[in-house]
Amino acid sequence: MNPSLAQAMSPRRIVCLTEETTEWLYLLGQENRIVGISGYTVRPRRAREEKPRVSAFTSAKIDKILALEPDCVLGFSDMQADIAGSLIRAGVQVTVFNQRSVTEIFSVLYQVAAMVGQGEQGLALIADMQQRLAAIAKTAAGLPRRPKIYFEEWDVPLISAIRWVSELIGIAGGDDIFPELAAQSLGKHRIIADGAEIVRRNPDIIFGSWCGKKFRPQNVAARPGWGEVAAVQTGQLFEIKSADILQPGPAALTDGVAQLHRIVMAWSQAHG
Repeated sequence: MNPSLAQAMSPRRIVCLTEETTEWLYLLGQENRIVGISGYTVRPRRAREEKPRVSAFTSAKIDKILALEPDCVLGFSDMQADIAGSLIRAGVQVTVFNQRSVTEIFSVLYQVAAMVGQGEQGLALIADMQQRLAAIAKTAAGLPRRPKIYFEEWDVPLISAIRWVSELIGIAGGDDIFPELAAQSLGKHRIIADGAEIVRRNPDIIFGSWCGKKFRPQNVAARPGWGEVAAVQTGQLFEIKSADILQPGPAALTDGVAQLHRIVMAWSQAHG
């Protein structure tokens, strides 16, 4: 398609209800199209200074969004279905993605790039990220021993890693101790009913990423019975900021997996 025609047919006023589409549009050099963002946005940092914040995750200022006169609103997951419904009934075009795996994240990134007439640039950036992941996986393949990893997405109730995080753990060189839960798309289906099961599976490393609040490793280590867990005994409890790993976009595929890999490699050198 003619580039100028693609630009003319692309949305000009976009509201991003989650951070990953905001970060991606900035990476594509298309930040001028963004007229509203999520209040949770921290990547890129300057977006908070340049764009009005119009939503949380499960709630949004519908009147404020409508006042921005968007020609496209981008959202993520079933958790934003009510917001999407309100906007659709108000006559706004809404696209809600529901990516859960690494492959699906890349697919959504391409779709968004194509929507703004940047398909080729998007593919180039995607290829670069895929090459980095392949390099990490190649290094991890040489580890003499893969650590067992427990990733805690929330503490009350206990919720384990979503699928893309579980997959990135594998790429980084570890093994998610709850792979059967990672296959579940909804958070309520990843609840660990019995915390003693985590102790029984005995992770070597524990990662915490509590969306909206700081991970407290000392509180985790003090849980009844957790003194027997290998990760607690060796002090292998780490926080990865939710903005770096729980957003299904560029952050998780770059900074998030890099943090996982760095800690896995350090563990391997000490315990492998």
